[in-house]
Amino acid sequence: MKTKIQTVYLLVVFSFLFFTGCTTEGPQGPAGADGQNAAVYYSEWFSPTTWSGTSGDWYFSASAPDLTQNVVESGVVLAYVWLDGDLYNSTTVRPLPAYALGANWSFLIHQYGSIEFTCDMSTQPYNANDKFRFIAIPGTSTALKTAAIKYNTKSKLINMPYSEACKLFDIKDSLQILK
Repeated sequence: MKTKIQTVYLLVVFSFLFFTGCTTEGPQGPAGADGQNAAVYYSEWFSPTTWSGTSGDWYFSASAPDLTQNVVESGVVLAYVWLDGDLYNSTTVRPLPAYALGANWSFLIHQYGSIEFTCDMSTQPYNANDKFRFIAIPGTSTALKTAAIKYNTKSKLINMPYSEACKLFDIKDSLQILK
């Protein structure tokens, strides 16, 4: 008898919770701040027109208006290079910094709105077919928060394979221009 009473009691409690605990829609939340889900910006692939510098310290700058103070200070900038004559194959895109063709390749943001690519070759690294690209991810973007789940350190994030970055940040890849 005690078991039947407990069963009926539990059935009543679950029925009450089922019918009173479910609503189709809750109240609307507050509006988000403007710009809090900013898009990921990325450049087209481009080749340097000229390299400046001297043996072991070559560089070229490119205009990058999306590299604002907010993006540089609070977000992440990823850069990639495709080098004609790379040892692996004709579609190898390397995250920067990288070592390839006997030299170190890297980038830096020396002023907002501009990006500088560097190379420490002993001779000027001019090859009209070499291509560079950067991706700017604002610190407030949902995409950066999503990326941080798998790439949970800045080092892991900047070394993210190019194909993964394209998928993760919905970047239209124009790799066919590299062939």
